[in-house]
Amino acid sequence: RMQRIIDIDVDNRIAVVEPGVLNGDLQAALAPRRMFWAPDPTSAALCTIGGNIACNAGGPRAVKYGATRDNVLALRAVSGAGASLRCGSATTKGATGYDLTHLLIGSEGTLAIVTEATLKLTPLAGDKRTLRATYRDVAAAARAVARIMAQPVAPCALEFLDDESLRLARAHGGEAIPVAGAMLLLEVDGETDSIDAAMQAVAQAAQGEGLIDLDLAATGAQVEALWAARRALSPALRTISPHKINEDVVVPVSRLPALVAATRELAQRHRLPIVCFGHAGNGNLHVNLLPRDDAERERAVAALDGLFAAVIELGGTLSGEHGIGLAKRDFMPRAIDAATLDLMRAIKAQFDPAGILNPGKLLPAA
Repeated sequence: RMQRIIDIDVDNRIAVVEPGVLNGDLQAALAPRRMFWAPDPTSAALCTIGGNIACNAGGPRAVKYGATRDNVLALRAVSGAGASLRCGSATTKGATGYDLTHLLIGSEGTLAIVTEATLKLTPLAGDKRTLRATYRDVAAAARAVARIMAQPVAPCALEFLDDESLRLARAHGGEAIPVAGAMLLLEVDGETDSIDAAMQAVAQAAQGEGLIDLDLAATGAQVEALWAARRALSPALRTISPHKINEDVVVPVSRLPALVAATRELAQRHRLPIVCFGHAGNGNLHVNLLPRDDAERERAVAALDGLFAAVIELGGTLSGEHGIGLAKRDFMPRAIDAATLDLMRAIKAQFDPAGILNPGKLLPAA
């Protein structure tokens, strides 16, 4: 089922893979060569490279190394008309014609079926430090995110967890997760002779009004306990509501405090549990609406509308890495103007004239 890793070329920092290769299996094959592919969704053990390409997946490392679109050099694909095409090249620079590679990435399978991908690899850093910063409340943690991202040292992960996320993570991950109003999970990577200075720069930015504690994970076991709890969060939310609505909205990083405040106001106004966590260093917040009964499910519809309105007002957009699909399709005119949507429909018709690839997804009806 197209699960072959065709080539790993360390000298040129590329891997050529088929779309059915699991992200986690590729990372395992790259590790002995001291390389990695940057996109690292928390579902890496289950998600395919083809799926990552379809939705422009990211993950915690995207804050420093970029999402899928930043780490794919070339594609082979088959259009909806049955034409086999190749786009891009196995080089990190290229200015030859239209950039169809980046057009296909994130198109959610509506333009073409990817059959092979040439991926950009990155050498593993020599060292890494993991920090856990706890705060009095979500507003203080959100302000710290803006400070961290405004200074020169880019963390390789900057994850945000609100108080309810912490409660769930602690229940599933043990005492590695503290009780607090909010937490940031920070990682800094680099070479051994510079890692301490980089860590100190990020730690300094993390300090400020509302900080409770700032701890360095001292052992590999402590680091893994933190990340295991973070990975368990999404499935743990189904213990509150089997009907959870998980939105992955994104705003400019400096507007993250306002987005967090908006989610709190929506939860109070609609009398609905809302849990927030996610890739705060990109301004990409996973806002989970958790209706527990029919009345709350009805109120969740209005809360979702309010969430998207707040995101657009803050200069953000509907999805950072999960895509649009069917669920957010009808909200697209809020994020994209009519002329641009018409151009997207024309591109869809050119690639897929019979409309056979993921029909009805991504683009709203004209």
